[in-house]
Amino acid sequence: MPTIAVDKAELFERLGREFTTDEFDKLCFEYGLELDEDTTEEVEEAIKKGLPAERPQLKIEIPANRYDLLCIEGISRALSVFLQKTDAPKYKLVYPKGGEAELLTVKIDPSTAAIRPLFACAILRNIKFTERSYASFMDLQDKLHQNICRRRQFVAIGTHDLDTLTPPFRYEAKAPKTIKFAPLGKSQEYTAEELMTVYESEKHIARYLHIIRDSPVYPIIYDSQDRVLSMPPIINSEHSKITLNTRNVFIDVTATDQTKLDIVVNIVATMFSEYCEEPFTIEPVKVILPNGQSRITPDISERQMLAHASYVNSCTGLSLSADEVATLLKRMSLNPALKEGSTDEILVNIPSTRPDIFHECDIMEDVAIAYGFNNLPDKFPATSTVAQPLAISKLSDVIRLEWALAGWVEVLPLILCSHEENFEWLNHEDDGKTAVKIANPKTLEFQVVRTTLIPGLLKTIRENRSHALPVKIFETSDVVFKDATRERQARNERHAGAVWCNKTAGFEIVHGMLDRAMKMLEIPRISSQDHDAPTGYYIKETSDEMYFPGRAANIYYRPPPNHPSRLAKLKVLEKFEINFPCSALEFSLEPFKKQMQKVWSNED
Repeated sequence: MPTIAVDKAELFERLGREFTTDEFDKLCFEYGLELDEDTTEEVEEAIKKGLPAERPQLKIEIPANRYDLLCIEGISRALSVFLQKTDAPKYKLVYPKGGEAELLTVKIDPSTAAIRPLFACAILRNIKFTERSYASFMDLQDKLHQNICRRRQFVAIGTHDLDTLTPPFRYEAKAPKTIKFAPLGKSQEYTAEELMTVYESEKHIARYLHIIRDSPVYPIIYDSQDRVLSMPPIINSEHSKITLNTRNVFIDVTATDQTKLDIVVNIVATMFSEYCEEPFTIEPVKVILPNGQSRITPDISERQMLAHASYVNSCTGLSLSADEVATLLKRMSLNPALKEGSTDEILVNIPSTRPDIFHECDIMEDVAIAYGFNNLPDKFPATSTVAQPLAISKLSDVIRLEWALAGWVEVLPLILCSHEENFEWLNHEDDGKTAVKIANPKTLEFQVVRTTLIPGLLKTIRENRSHALPVKIFETSDVVFKDATRERQARNERHAGAVWCNKTAGFEIVHGMLDRAMKMLEIPRISSQDHDAPTGYYIKETSDEMYFPGRAANIYYRPPPNHPSRLAKLKVLEKFEINFPCSALEFSLEPFKKQMQKVWSNED
């Protein structure tokens, strides 16, 4: 969860009173936050020693989905409403005197579809910055970049002094050699191609270069005089940089994800709209899409959801009326209204600053926070339930028990592995359609989610080479595959795998393990030629680059075919630094779920 540092004196001034550390810690806890540190003592100690020191700060840990709390403006606003010192602000769009016809326009070129197609923007008029509010403005952008923007991979924010530019603007994608401008902090002009080299040595920017570096075109934003505003997601232009004297701020947001785009532009605009001459007002911009249609951004309209006092009470154990629930919701910066003619239903208007609310259960949680989790009644539930294991978990337990009783040792490798271990080291090619890859892996060891249990088992043997032979290990756990038919684009599949390592190959050993597992699952062995058998399993020789020729077999289960059981190939073992032959067995437990459910239901 992100931690932000806010100026202690400024925050208390915004809240209208001083708090002791314990009092503020309690307030944070009640709101669902956590006070990590109060630097007052450190600052006082530094001052006593005559050392330079910043103003005391409060370091607060906030939930990862509360983007509105990533700055002092959002935290003070939320806590003030929670303490009932003020009402939640009403954000509104303010059009120029001439209406929509006079809106600033940004035209999106079709070429942007090849790199970063989505665009949104907003204008903050007659804004007044102080040193601290300016620093907070910059810090919020950085926090969003590291959080929801995923290091600018999905979304990138640019802010500009509108008075230095001449509208209308245009958003294009051009070859890097044709883009030339002076980037932020530099007086010399560079081509975009040159900037890739210039920024390699600057760590704070170098980590973003990979996002567009290999693309034939780079995104770029121009004004009507062909002056560059920004080359997202890398750097803004020096020409349009904002300063303490900036009065009109143009915010541009580019993205590859529409939902994240809308959240980010709304958060940046609403959080700092309080500094406008008319607080909490935002001037919209007309964005002309490549297809000729237009869109007004940002969209800060409220979403409406229906909540029920009965649902809140059933989850919290309270007996609140709809009116009492509405009062509590106001403390959480929501805008409730009782539905006419109902004593239970509440229409809740969700402001654009609360994208974390998806479902009625989120509204219920806010009611519980406002009421106080420590104040909820402590009692036993009125009903009792008896948990039942999932069929796949019960299957796994059957296999786990039988193999353990056979003298094999269960191991628990990590579900993440390197790309080499999952493919190259097994002599398999990556078709790009099988493995789920980690977008920003911390190390080379955790690049993909495994699609087979074999690498983890072989790595376990490698790390235990000093143990006496034979080494007999197994695992029953999940592997993951890409699946375009699923909403999440991936599926988990429960596998059982085992590896025998000894001076001899021991195919009969793993074959016996397979037979024992099938016997306990009551799956009979049949012949591959026995087409009349209603159900059963058989093995059939196959070939695979991972194994010795002639020493690999697939397991087939009727009705559906199962995953293969095979012998490891010497070349594979060399990659894993194993000096003795191994026999490996792996199959999926998924096909047996339905049959075993029938068996267990009959037993019950």
